[in-house]
Amino acid sequence: MLNLLALESSPFAGLIGIGIAILFVFIVLMTLVKRYKRCPSDRILVVYGKVSGGESAKCIHGGAAFIFPVIQDYQFLDLTPISIEVNLVNALSKQNIRVNVPSRFTIGISTEPGIMQNAAERLLGLAQADIQELAQEIIFGQLRLVVASMDIEEINNDRDKFLTNISQSVETELKKVGLKLINVNITDIVDESGYIQALGKEAAAHAINAARKSVAEKTRDGSIGEADAVQDETIKVSELRAKAKIGEAKAAQNERIQVAAAMAEAKIGEANANQNERVQTANAVALAKIGEAEALKSERIKTSEANALAITGENTAKISIAESDALRREREAEAEKRAVATEKIQAARALEESYSAEKDAENARASRDKATKYADIVIPAEIAKAKVEIDAEAAAENIRRIAKGEADAIFLKAEAEAKGLYEVLTKQALGLDQIVKAAGNNSKDAVLLLIADKLPELVRLQAEAIKNIKIDKITVWENGGRKDGKSSTSNFISGMYKSVPPLQEMFNMAGMELPEYLKGKNIPADAAVEEKESIEDVNN
Repeated sequence: MLNLLALESSPFAGLIGIGIAILFVFIVLMTLVKRYKRCPSDRILVVYGKVSGGESAKCIHGGAAFIFPVIQDYQFLDLTPISIEVNLVNALSKQNIRVNVPSRFTIGISTEPGIMQNAAERLLGLAQADIQELAQEIIFGQLRLVVASMDIEEINNDRDKFLTNISQSVETELKKVGLKLINVNITDIVDESGYIQALGKEAAAHAINAARKSVAEKTRDGSIGEADAVQDETIKVSELRAKAKIGEAKAAQNERIQVAAAMAEAKIGEANANQNERVQTANAVALAKIGEAEALKSERIKTSEANALAITGENTAKISIAESDALRREREAEAEKRAVATEKIQAARALEESYSAEKDAENARASRDKATKYADIVIPAEIAKAKVEIDAEAAAENIRRIAKGEADAIFLKAEAEAKGLYEVLTKQALGLDQIVKAAGNNSKDAVLLLIADKLPELVRLQAEAIKNIKIDKITVWENGGRKDGKSSTSNFISGMYKSVPPLQEMFNMAGMELPEYLKGKNIPADAAVEEKESIEDVNN
C-alpha cells in the first residue's frame, strides 16, 4: 500500500519540485532586474561599498549599473541648480574702504569625473538646504578675499575683471566639495563713505564736459561741412550740366544712328518677310495640293469600300426581300386557296340553303324550333362535356401528383431503410471484424465465440421444443425389465427427448464441429472405477 502511494505521489512531487525551481528562478531574475539601476539625466548615481579600483564610491551620470546585493548600495545626487543670494556687507577693499556687494550665485553639483567624486565623498546624504548653506559660507569667504584684493575703481569700472576674479576664486573652492559655479550676478555696489557715488559724479561731470565739447566740435564741423557741401554742390551741378549737354548731343547722335539702323533693319526684315511669305505660301499651296490628293485618294478608297459594303448589303437585302416575297406569295396563295374554298363552300351552303328554303318554306317554323332546341340542348351538353373533360384532366393530374408524391415517399422510405440496413450491416461487419481480431484472426475461434454467446439461447430453444407438448393420457403396459435393464417407460421418455435434434447434429448440419468440452467424452470402465475409488477415499 505504501509503495502504491509513493508511485501515485511521485508525479505530483516532481511537479511541485519543478514549480519550486521555476519560482526560485523567477525570484532570482526579479531580484537581478530590481538591482539594475538606471541613472536619469538630472541625477548622478553613486554606487558605494565594494567598488572596483579601490575607490570609495563609483559615480555614473547618464548610464546604468548593476548593484550587487549585500556588498554594494546606491544613492542619487540631484543636479538641479541652486540659487544662493549673497549680500556682502562692509567688505573691506584694498583701499580700506568698506563696500556692500549684493549678488546672486547659481551653483550645482559638477559632472566632471574628479569633481563628481568629491561630491560623492562630501555631499552624499546632505539635503539641498545643507548644500546651499555650505556653498554660501564658501562664497562669502571668497567674495571678501576678492573685494580685499581690488581697488574701488577696479571694482566699479572693470566689472568684467571683478566677475572673473570672483568666478575663479569661488569656483576653485567649490570644486573641492564637488560643486561648480554656473552664474554670478552682481546687482549693485555701494559704500558707506560715498566714494563710489563721488566717483560717479566725477565721471558724470567728465561725461557732461566731454559731451559739451563734442557738441561744439560737431557744430563747428557742421558749419564747415555745410560750406564744403555748398561748394561741392555748385561744382557738381556745373559738372552735371556739362555732362547733360554732352550726353544730350551723344543721345541725339545715337538716336539718328539707331533710327537709320532701325530703318535698314526694317527694310531688310521686310524683304526677308516677303521672301519667307512667298516660300511659306508656296509650301502651303504644295501641302494643300498633297493633302487634297491624299484626301481624294482616301475618299475614293472609302467610297469604294462603302459601295462594296452597300452592294453587299443591297444584295443581302434583295435576297431577304425575295425570300420574304416568296413567303408572302406562298401565304397569299394559301390564303387565296382557303378563301376560294371557303367561298365555294359558302356558295354551296348558300345554294343548299336556298334550295332548302325553297323546298322547306313551309317547314320554316319547324326548322326554327329545331334550331332553338339545338341551341338549348346541344350547346349546354357540349359545355357540360368540356367541363367534364376539364374535371377529368384535373382529377387525373391530381392522381398523377398524388402517385408521384407516394412514389417519392416510397422511394425515400426505401432509401432510408436501405441506409439503415446498410448502417446495421456495416456495424455488424465491424463487430464481426472485431470478434475475428479478438480470436487472433482465426475464423473458427470467432465462430466458437459467437456460439458460446448464443449457447444458452440454443439450449433454451431445445427445451422449449418439448416443453409445451400436451399429453392427455398415457397408458403403459409394463411386462418387466429388458436385457439392458431399462423399462418401457424409461425408453419412451428417452426416445421422446432424443427426437429433439442434439447440438452435435445441428453443428454438423451447419458444417461446424462442436468443441470437445461440449460433446462430453466416454470414460472407460477402469477409469470410472478408479475415479469412484478415489472419491470414496476422499470421502473416508
